Amino acid sequence: MAQQSSNEEGTVLVPPQGMPRRSMIAASFNFSNSILGSGIIGLPYALNLAGLPFGVLLLIITAYVTDYSIIVLIKGGNLSGTNSYQSLVQSTFGFPGFVILTGLQFLYPFIAMISYNITIGDTLTKVFQKIPGVGPDHILAERHFVILLSTAVFTLPLSLYRNIGKLGKASFLSLALTLIIVIIAAIRATTLGPQIAPTEEAWVFAKWNAIQALGIMSFAFICHHNSFLLYGSLEKPTLATWSRVTHISVGSALTVSVVFAVAGYTTFTGYTQGDIFENYCRDDDMVTFGRFCFGLSIITTFPLECFVTREVLANVICSRDLSRVEHFSLTVLIVAVCTAISLAFDCLGVVLELNGVLSATPLIFIIPSACFIKLSTSRLFHADHLMPVILIVIGLFVMVTGLILTGLYPQDCSHGVEMFYCADANSSFTVPPV
Repeated sequence: MAQQSSNEEGTVLVPPQGMPRRSMIAASFNFSNSILGSGIIGLPYALNLAGLPFGVLLLIITAYVTDYSIIVLIKGGNLSGTNSYQSLVQSTFGFPGFVILTGLQFLYPFIAMISYNITIGDTLTKVFQKIPGVGPDHILAERHFVILLSTAVFTLPLSLYRNIGKLGKASFLSLALTLIIVIIAAIRATTLGPQIAPTEEAWVFAKWNAIQALGIMSFAFICHHNSFLLYGSLEKPTLATWSRVTHISVGSALTVSVVFAVAGYTTFTGYTQGDIFENYCRDDDMVTFGRFCFGLSIITTFPLECFVTREVLANVICSRDLSRVEHFSLTVLIVAVCTAISLAFDCLGVVLELNGVLSATPLIFIIPSACFIKLSTSRLFHADHLMPVILIVIGLFVMVTGLILTGLYPQDCSHGVEMFYCADANSSFTVPPV
């Protein structure tokens, strides 16, 4: 059980003894990197589902809800004297709540890691094909080999760290690479976009698939599953410090996300796919560099999700800290199973939608709000409970409706297929509206 103390800056939830502390800057890098993972690559597709104006509005709302619920989550930890999402829910709703939360908190990062591997396989194979002598039949153009290679050389070794704070430098590199990707998308919106005629209803205010879009956005912004880990890594883990870290991280992620989503969607409008890099032509050297940057960015983000998955399983298997052998074995098992599943799937959009609807939505909208209401000493109909109640209702609606829409209108994938407007990348062309 975590201990509490207080000072002029607010309640301090003291993490377990021996947990190394990191600066607020390092925590912010890890926090922002956790948000800007593979989910950002699907945001242009989310605007395709929701409509450009309404989609941007949904992005802003999702960021606000994320910011609010993350702070509420840590407040709940302070009120209950707990230092993990699982222990918070268990102390609030007992064993049934613990089981439900454990399933969700495992499912989200695990599926996220699968999506990261799918993205790595999609992007880096196209990068390697730009190397002289590497053609479509070369082993470096085989997505299965590339996924296995990146796992063995990068993601598994990084995931074996025991302290999440040590990933601060890798997260800084990932954020820098993400900014490069955003710049490239913005440039291509002005150079490639005018060559592709907008599809029908490209600029309508809203579309009926907005619920599916909200699922993708929830997937992109969720970081609740590792919030306690990041909070505990702070040099001075107070609510005031955590609020500053949250505002900075979520605000930065929102800015980057809006720019990237708008640039990607305005380039391809109705042709936008779940993985926006699938829309760009293979012989585009600037985009090839962007693919390389994104592949490296995803590789450095993967371990953040593995930390959460491992912690969840460790809390279920045993209540003590894992030994070195147990830590190594459990990490290898998680990464191996994740890699095996990702080798069998290559449609990123469906993965993002389902994970957003089934896992991210309850973790963002429902559970933090429910815990806060249950732990609060205010009467049930107090004004402080209005926002949590609204979030619970919205979360339940998004889960049910989003799952139905995803089943009725699954995304069509054209993985590995060159888009029709790439027939002659060196000449201007227009595409007739659909």
